[in-house]
Amino acid sequence: MNKGKFVFSQIIDFVNYKEFNKCVKRYFGNYRSHGLNSWNHFLQLLFGQITGLNSINSICICLKAHKRNLYHLGIKQFVNVSTLSSAGESRDWRIFADFGNYLIKVVRPMYADSSIPLYIAIIWRVHFLLHEPKKICVVMLLSKISTLMKLQVCVPTKPLC
Repeated sequence: MNKGKFVFSQIIDFVNYKEFNKCVKRYFGNYRSHGLNSWNHFLQLLFGQITGLNSINSICICLKAHKRNLYHLGIKQFVNVSTLSSAGESRDWRIFADFGNYLIKVVRPMYADSSIPLYIAIIWRVHFLLHEPKKICVVMLLSKISTLMKLQVCVPTKPLC
């Protein structure tokens, strides 16, 4: 039994709902949206992105499998493939582009200070202290370095639109 919050709901806690709502109001995102509002649309697409799902169909199948936990994930309702795809066709893409630009502005300062030299120093220290570095320790440190490098490379320097 789960004793705490799900990881996805913890990630959602960092997403600023008020800023997203500003983007929705700017482009009339909830106008004529009967089955799915912009926030739930965003959450379902975010769930698909974080879990590495490749299609709307796979997002809906995965969410349907977790139907009992949707409320705890932060998603208010489950929708069918047709509803999610029609919402994607009718909703203005600039909502998500503006919100993506906002998130990039928030995230960029977090990766301004690179701790990569620290991890390299730790690897060398482990190597010299143990004379035979354990593979697990080195692999973990190298994966952390590659993650930091990928995050620095993947954060765009220009606005999305």
